[in-house]
Amino acid sequence: MKVRKRDRPKEAAAPGSRMRCAVYTRKSSDEGLDQEFNSLDAQRESAEAFISSQKTEGWVCLPDRYDDGGFSGGSIERPALGHLLRDIEAGKIDCVVVYKVDRLSRSLMDFAKIMEAFDRKGVSFVSVTQQFNTTSSMGRLTLNILLSFAQFEREIIGERIRDKIAAQKRKGKWAGGVPVLGYDVDRSGPSPRLVVNAREAVRVRALFDLYLDKQSLLPVVRELRHREWTNKKRVTKKTGKVIGGKPFNKATLHNHLVNPVYIGKITHKGEIYDGVHEAIVDPEVFERVQKLLRYNGRTGGFEVRNKYGALLRGLITCKACGYAMTHTFTKDKKGGPRFYRYYRCTHAIKNGADECPSRTLPAAEIERVVVDEIRGLGSDRALLKQVLADAHATIAEEREGLVTERADLKRTLDRCHRELQTLAAGGLADTDVSQRIAELHEQITAGDKRLPEVEKRIGELDAETITQAQAEAAFRGFDPVWENLIPREQARLIRLLVSAVEYDAVKSSVSVTFRPTSIRAFLDRINKEAA
Repeated sequence: MKVRKRDRPKEAAAPGSRMRCAVYTRKSSDEGLDQEFNSLDAQRESAEAFISSQKTEGWVCLPDRYDDGGFSGGSIERPALGHLLRDIEAGKIDCVVVYKVDRLSRSLMDFAKIMEAFDRKGVSFVSVTQQFNTTSSMGRLTLNILLSFAQFEREIIGERIRDKIAAQKRKGKWAGGVPVLGYDVDRSGPSPRLVVNAREAVRVRALFDLYLDKQSLLPVVRELRHREWTNKKRVTKKTGKVIGGKPFNKATLHNHLVNPVYIGKITHKGEIYDGVHEAIVDPEVFERVQKLLRYNGRTGGFEVRNKYGALLRGLITCKACGYAMTHTFTKDKKGGPRFYRYYRCTHAIKNGADECPSRTLPAAEIERVVVDEIRGLGSDRALLKQVLADAHATIAEEREGLVTERADLKRTLDRCHRELQTLAAGGLADTDVSQRIAELHEQITAGDKRLPEVEKRIGELDAETITQAQAEAAFRGFDPVWENLIPREQARLIRLLVSAVEYDAVKSSVSVTFRPTSIRAFLDRINKEAA
């Protein structure tokens, strides 16, 4: 559509002067760009025709092309747009012509930034199919209204795409993205789907077996590097760029080990659905790996880093200043292979020994005191009774909260169901009623999901309650279990039972704080060893 003479931008040059016009074109997808005459060519042809119609005003079309094929209007990170803005800053352009406003941007915020750059250099902006003058307040209002609709259209398209992806994943279908090691994408059917890559699947199963064997991420990474195994490699269709094919590290290995796609599942926003693709890893093996990962995550990888057998690392603190005590060692001054281990207050290390009364503490001695304290639970009835009382109090407090939550959930679900029936019986003509029904469905879904979790946790807490006789019997079997553990497992057992160790340098005493819910875990460990 041609602009009438009275609608021409005010920046139009006076007769005899020259208005240098740059044509900017964009297309969101790269589909059809390989054709001899594509959408970008059509946009430019329309813009050139418009510029020719203003030839008497001194308008001339610059030969440089600013074409962004396959780039969304929701972002300004586009190569041709960047080239255009650089040329504007260099003073090479007087006017920018587009076929339609949303070719330049579909975001109000981004468009404002672009227009600010235009105004700074006195550059006019013209749309071939939409008539407005960017120098007048009415023209800017018209432009913003048009751009608002463009942004609205982009957001609607985005919502539709997200809804489609969510629907596909709820049905267990692959909804695009990068396939992981062990799977390829079969695009021969009506919709793409994941299929097992037999060669890679062998390696995926080996990842899980290696982690269960080595009990830690870092040793598995070393083994994979020794085998020269890499993560999945692929070549992008658009640019031919090679992505992946790199050696594993702790992060990439962890990502593979926690991915439920390997047991035939599909995830979407925290929800897990049964997938239509074939599983690679046995669900039991996958769950064992998850439990081990969770345990190692709670201990911060302590067992892996504790190469010198520091049983109290991360547990012991200095009572005098409240700082943690760190494990250190020194080698035999005579050059022998023997070394001596100590615990030192970190406050004294950083600020000098005069700042803390705690001196260097022999590691073996303090560790022996703590182990004796644990061993003594079997014979010290008063101490064991107190530990059990603390455990039962903690369990009772959590259980009481869960019972209250369970009752609240049931009442809420009953209320939602009653209100839903009432609203549904009245019809859905009112928009507010329809919105309320949707809100009630969301509350019911959330409640139905949470209620079984609460019931399960209440059952677990009931099972954690043990008698004094059971606890005494468990700790009587402490020594056989302890002696059969390697240092890493001993450290793990201490951290299972003990939450804190405090050293009082003034009184030369050690206090041990037991975990309230540790006795049941220790009893299970004893029973497992006995079996």
